Amino acid sequence: MDEFMSESEQWELVKRWIRENAIWIVGGVVLGVLALAGWRFWLERVERLALEASGRYEQALDAFARGDLTRGYAIVDDLRRDHDTSPYASQADLLAARMHVDAREYDKAAERLTRVMRDSGDAELATIARGRLARVRLEQGRPDDALALLKDARAGAFAPQFDEIRGDALLARGDKAQALSAYRAARAGAADGIVDPGLLDLKIVAIEPAAASAPPAAATPPAKKVD
Repeated sequence: MDEFMSESEQWELVKRWIRENAIWIVGGVVLGVLALAGWRFWLERVERLALEASGRYEQALDAFARGDLTRGYAIVDDLRRDHDTSPYASQADLLAARMHVDAREYDKAAERLTRVMRDSGDAELATIARGRLARVRLEQGRPDDALALLKDARAGAFAPQFDEIRGDALLARGDKAQALSAYRAARAGAADGIVDPGLLDLKIVAIEPAAASAPPAAATPPAKKVD
């Protein structure tokens, strides 16, 4: 404003500016209120869905603990259907897969583990699923598929566990020298509690003499593609 205007002239100028821009001022206030309300609604919805998913996961845990497998699987499948992007859906699939393994239903376990490995937005859960799927492939007598799952995997903190599974798969193929190397790598990282050092020591001692006297392993064909 012109510093030489009188106070009344300045006030008249302000009032005229307000009249000319009132619609934009009101509109801005309304948009701000709506944006704030929308943000709060979104936060409340996210919290509500997370609580709902958490509640269903707890229900699945309870059902499995009581031995009601049918109900447990049904709850897990409902959780996956209604909250497919929630970490609880992936955790529930991991839980159900463990129940399938206990029942020797390896194909069903593999289906759930593959889904978590492929679709989970949580990298750690996906890594856990990859390692467990490799173990399932070993139970199915498919060590090549187990090795293919572990090849070039970004194991992170789970590297010792992956090394141990790799050793088990190599041993299943009869390659004791490479299995011993994998077990030793796993043992070197056992301090973090990811693997059982005592069990690894037993595995190492069991094959150490045979591995030392075994001839170099012949070249093996590439691992089969995992389903």
